[in-house]
Amino acid sequence: MTEPADDILTRPLGVDAAGPVPPPAGRVAGLLARARRPGVAAGLAGAGVLAAFGLLVAFGDPEGGEPRVRAAIALREPAAAPRPVAAAAAAPAAVVEVSPPQQRSAEEVETASGVTVVRPPGTAPSEAVVIRVPPANAPRLAPAPDPRLAEQGRHGIMPRLGEGRVRALDVYARPDEPGTGPRIAILVTGLGIGQSATAAATARLPQAVSLAFAPYSTEVERAAARARDAGHEVFLQLPMEPFDYPDSDPGPQALLTALKGPENADRLAWVLSRFPGYVGLVNFMGGKLMADSAFDPVLREIGARGLGFLDDGTVPKGAALANKARTPYARAEIVLDAVPRPDAIDAELARAEAQARTNGFVLVSAGGSLMTVDRIARWARDLDARGIRLVPASAALRGAPKRVSKAD
Repeated sequence: MTEPADDILTRPLGVDAAGPVPPPAGRVAGLLARARRPGVAAGLAGAGVLAAFGLLVAFGDPEGGEPRVRAAIALREPAAAPRPVAAAAAAPAAVVEVSPPQQRSAEEVETASGVTVVRPPGTAPSEAVVIRVPPANAPRLAPAPDPRLAEQGRHGIMPRLGEGRVRALDVYARPDEPGTGPRIAILVTGLGIGQSATAAATARLPQAVSLAFAPYSTEVERAAARARDAGHEVFLQLPMEPFDYPDSDPGPQALLTALKGPENADRLAWVLSRFPGYVGLVNFMGGKLMADSAFDPVLREIGARGLGFLDDGTVPKGAALANKARTPYARAEIVLDAVPRPDAIDAELARAEAQARTNGFVLVSAGGSLMTVDRIARWARDLDARGIRLVPASAALRGAPKRVSKAD
């Protein structure tokens, strides 16, 4: 070492042995020299940060601190579909057989559409068919409710006998179309509960078939109105006590032999107010009540309101009616689906047809199941060709049925 050790230890750091560095010459050089000092540099940096923050507050950040990208969207015309190549120019390919769409038979088309199809006797369903469209002058039902035949009851609007003894039985009935020959009246009961069966009966059965509705469905008024719009006259079913009650229960508003007269009258009033436009009532069960004296005031009230009563034929024949009030009454002679099988229903329809040819008129009843509706619809297709006329069930109530001879 060339310097003494004590000089190195006692000399201030950064001071050259040759002596202090002379200050830079000139004003600019002096300013730069001052700025390099630690205190001055820190002050300048702080001032710069404050200045930048002031500019942001004054002018804001146009980008909002979020990254953005701009992309141009160009609209292009859709590509043209490729033109088919001529068969002659196409290369040979394997032949693929495509089956044609399966064609439905006339019977299936009829079932789906609900129209009435008439075929010549002996022809198959797949041959030519004739669709029978109701003529413009086809009978139409009177609107319901008719103000002349309605009054406010304790449970709603009820039918009543109009001035001049105008009856709902006459006003709401489907007019009997003119014609000659054997007549069959069909009453289908138990509707208004199952929607599919009710819709099928309304759409598929001939308009002359009468429909009876149970009183318990919340949609019964609408279903009965649709049936009337389709041309069917309608009946209202009256739940009554059967012989095996309570094992068989017709419902919460059923008329019972054990009830007093006012209680049964109130239940009858509830049933009568379920919907408008019916021509009469039909028993729903009721074998025991109909054989009891408790039924006399019920039948009298039905007649006093301008209605009729139909016995569907399901109760025992021992349930005779005194009918002192002479309320219009009729009993079905044949129950088509007493044995619920297609072949049994077809056999009963054939029996009804034979009985109509013998006696001129027959009243039959049937439940409203899909199977029963289907068998009746099939049977009724070519009745005109067989010389049989369908008439509404009210024909059995509005006077004695006209009898015809076999020659007719």
